[in-house]
Amino acid sequence: MSEVQRRKLKHIDVCLAHDVQFQTVTTGLEAVPWPYRALPEVNLADIDLSTTFLGKRLSAPLLIGAMTGGAERARTINRTLAEAAQATGIGLMLGSQRVMLDVPGALSSFQVRNVAPDILLIGNLGLGQLMKGYGPAELERAAALVGADAVAVHLNPLQEAMQASGDTAYQGATARLHQVIRESRVPLLVKEVGHGISGGVAASLADLPLAALDVAGAGGTSWARVEALARYGEVRFGPLCEVGLPTAQALRECRAALPRVPLVASGGIRSGLDMARALTLGAHVNAVALPFLPLALEGVQAVIDHIETLKQELRVALFVAGYRSVRDVQARTTELAR
Repeated sequence: MSEVQRRKLKHIDVCLAHDVQFQTVTTGLEAVPWPYRALPEVNLADIDLSTTFLGKRLSAPLLIGAMTGGAERARTINRTLAEAAQATGIGLMLGSQRVMLDVPGALSSFQVRNVAPDILLIGNLGLGQLMKGYGPAELERAAALVGADAVAVHLNPLQEAMQASGDTAYQGATARLHQVIRESRVPLLVKEVGHGISGGVAASLADLPLAALDVAGAGGTSWARVEALARYGEVRFGPLCEVGLPTAQALRECRAALPRVPLVASGGIRSGLDMARALTLGAHVNAVALPFLPLALEGVQAVIDHIETLKQELRVALFVAGYRSVRDVQARTTELAR
């Protein structure tokens, strides 16, 4: 087993055994007002949660966020999540596929199309790999080998800085990202891993053909905290583990900087009400990761049950606000932004 594979398994163990969420920073979504109408003039059963994202129809504006890959336990998790996504009509983001390209035996842990032929599937590679020579060919290969509809390039400087030998050479990173995105023939997203993307960073990507931007704000899983626990067995550099831009703020800033780029809200999304509030801040879809990890080890039905709970919470939130559909929320948000 390679060092990368061992580290991926350690991440799973840490996330299952420890509280890896931000301790002092919240998403900010709890402060976003949600309207309440005692006469909503809509039937709960008639509310339409469906949307289209990256050319695929989703039963709700929901993706299972990127988590893992590279080893047998990760294979079980990914296949369980994929089966649940297929059964419920939502999307799935894979964990970093770097290990798959470097260690051929790890490929099967990412291959889920045989159990989820219809889902929106998003691959994943890190900017650190682009800085070391990966380019459009590797991004296209990452998509082709697993049948992904798009690939996310993740930005994670704080997480890398917490690793013993992380990829921390970021000089020229913006130019490299521009070059690769312009040359790639596969749809590309840019995402953080949980410490947020600011309006300034988003603006630096404004002239690129981005498929979407995942703000991955602070308030959920702190990947600096995960790495500290994985490396030291305890939380060292604790204040650094709390650094990041809260999800609500990241959504506001990125929507202002990139008014026409679809946004993914992730980072501490824990309920259907969180999802609804994120939609009002300009998100097109939401992504949820950590809550699904222990459920994936229970089995497909446990994941399905949580997905349906999130969908029902979102449906009720829209009902009490008088919205008939996700499209109505998005249209209202667009109108208010003008």
